[in-house]
Amino acid sequence: MPHPPTETQQFDKLTFHPYKILLFLTLGSLTAIFLGLTLSYLYSRVQTDIPPIQVSNIFIFNTLILMASSATISWANKAYLKDNTRQYQIALAVTIVLTFLFMIMQYVAWNDMMANNRFINSDNATSYLYIISGLHFAHIIGGLPFIILFFITAVRRMQEPVSVLVYFSDPEKRLKLRLLTFYWHFLDVLWIYLVVFFTVVYFVFR
Repeated sequence: MPHPPTETQQFDKLTFHPYKILLFLTLGSLTAIFLGLTLSYLYSRVQTDIPPIQVSNIFIFNTLILMASSATISWANKAYLKDNTRQYQIALAVTIVLTFLFMIMQYVAWNDMMANNRFINSDNATSYLYIISGLHFAHIIGGLPFIILFFITAVRRMQEPVSVLVYFSDPEKRLKLRLLTFYWHFLDVLWIYLVVFFTVVYFVFR
């Protein structure tokens, strides 16, 4: 006689779980917004003679930071599935540190642009770069509190074997962590797309 599905398996089968629907709607909206902005920028490049802007090397460095944070949050997922408390906490902590590093370096990148007389109102190309990178930055800030909350909860509730067992057996927490990871990977891929897009446009229209 087959065993009834566990609570975790039931959660995994909920294709239309409200959390999933909300995330997919959010990512769909973000995709449309950034695609619209980049296409609008491309159109403006075709219509004007203003030279396109070249992204700073710091933007490229930030790509590596985001890729590293995607790797560490994936590490947190694997540690969660293996009930590895120590690695789970470390992976979340490293992800938070990398995220703050990204934010600091992005601030440095904007300061570097301003030091080279590239202000948000300097020209059309520069305005788009500030707006698009700033919007991405805002969504990084939006996701960071959730990672911090996961970390704080993990530290507070993983004090003894029973609490550890309860924590790792919570299907809702597992689903939320998986969706947060998906969101983080999306922001990583989106940033890579933006850096590649601005770089290609620069070399085509310069």
